[in-house]
Amino acid sequence: MTANQLEIDTASILDNVDEAQVEFAGEVDGDEYQFAAQYDLLEALSGDRPENDAVDMFNRFVDQISEAALSALSRNADQALIVVSENDLE
Repeated sequence: MTANQLEIDTASILDNVDEAQVEFAGEVDGDEYQFAAQYDLLEALSGDRPENDAVDMFNRFVDQISEAALSALSRNADQALIVVSENDLE
Protein backbone atom coordinates (compact mmCIF):
# COMPACT_ATOMS: atom_id res chain seq x y z
CA MET A 1 0.00 0.00 0.00
CA THR A 2 1.47 3.29 -1.03
CA ALA A 3 -0.30 6.41 0.16
CA ASN A 4 0.93 9.93 -0.25
CA GLN A 5 -1.07 11.97 2.24
CA LEU A 6 -2.32 11.52 5.79
CA GLU A 7 -4.96 13.87 7.13
CA ILE A 8 -4.72 13.88 10.93
CA ASP A 9 -7.87 14.45 12.96
CA THR A 10 -6.47 17.04 15.39
CA ALA A 11 -9.38 16.53 17.80
CA SER A 12 -8.27 12.91 18.28
CA ILE A 13 -4.71 13.63 19.50
CA LEU A 14 -4.22 12.14 22.97
CA ASP A 15 -1.13 11.68 25.13
CA ASN A 16 -1.17 8.12 26.49
CA VAL A 17 1.48 8.49 29.19
CA ASP A 18 1.08 4.89 30.41
CA GLU A 19 1.99 3.53 26.97
CA ALA A 20 4.54 6.31 26.24
CA GLN A 21 2.87 7.30 22.98
CA VAL A 22 0.67 9.96 21.42
CA GLU A 23 -2.41 8.41 19.86
CA PHE A 24 -4.35 9.93 16.97
CA ALA A 25 -6.72 9.11 14.15
CA GLY A 26 -6.01 9.88 10.54
CA GLU A 27 -7.48 9.41 7.11
CA VAL A 28 -5.59 8.08 4.12
CA ASP A 29 -7.29 7.66 0.76
CA GLY A 30 -10.74 7.80 2.39
CA ASP A 31 -9.98 5.14 5.01
CA GLU A 32 -9.60 5.97 8.71
CA TYR A 33 -6.79 4.48 10.77
CA GLN A 34 -5.72 4.69 14.41
CA PHE A 35 -2.07 5.57 15.01
CA ALA A 36 0.27 5.74 18.00
CA ALA A 37 3.45 7.81 17.77
CA GLN A 38 5.89 6.41 20.31
CA TYR A 39 7.82 8.74 22.57
CA ASP A 40 11.08 7.49 20.99
CA LEU A 41 9.92 9.04 17.71
CA LEU A 42 9.27 12.38 19.43
CA GLU A 43 12.65 12.16 21.14
CA ALA A 44 14.41 11.43 17.84
CA LEU A 45 12.78 14.47 16.24
CA SER A 46 13.25 16.92 19.12
CA GLY A 47 16.34 15.66 20.93
CA ASP A 48 14.42 15.55 24.22
CA ARG A 49 12.26 12.92 25.92
CA PRO A 50 8.65 14.14 26.31
CA GLU A 51 7.80 15.29 29.83
CA ASN A 52 4.21 16.56 30.05
CA ASP A 53 4.65 18.11 26.59
CA ALA A 54 4.21 15.16 24.22
CA VAL A 55 1.21 16.70 22.42
CA ASP A 56 3.11 19.97 21.95
CA MET A 57 6.07 18.04 20.54
CA PHE A 58 3.71 16.11 18.30
CA ASN A 59 2.25 19.33 16.94
CA ARG A 60 5.71 20.84 16.34
CA PHE A 61 6.79 17.86 14.25
CA VAL A 62 3.45 16.91 12.71
CA ASP A 63 4.77 16.93 9.13
CA GLN A 64 7.60 14.52 9.90
CA ILE A 65 5.28 12.36 12.02
CA SER A 66 2.77 12.22 9.15
CA GLU A 67 5.49 10.94 6.81
CA ALA A 68 6.62 8.37 9.37
CA ALA A 69 3.00 7.31 9.95
CA LEU A 70 2.59 6.67 6.21
CA SER A 71 5.71 4.51 6.32
CA ALA A 72 4.33 2.54 9.28
CA LEU A 73 0.97 2.20 7.55
CA SER A 74 2.58 0.75 4.44
CA ARG A 75 4.06 -2.02 6.63
CA ASN A 76 1.11 -2.68 8.94
CA ALA A 77 -2.14 -1.57 7.26
CA ASP A 78 -4.06 -4.53 8.70
CA GLN A 79 -3.33 -3.65 12.35
CA ALA A 80 -6.02 -2.03 14.55
CA LEU A 81 -3.39 0.42 15.89
CA ILE A 82 -0.54 1.49 13.60
CA VAL A 83 2.51 2.05 15.82
CA VAL A 84 4.87 4.74 14.53
CA SER A 85 8.40 4.59 15.89
CA GLU A 86 11.81 6.14 15.32
CA ASN A 87 12.46 3.35 12.79
CA ASP A 88 9.82 4.87 10.49
CA LEU A 89 11.80 8.08 9.95
CA GLU A 90 13.47 8.31 6.56
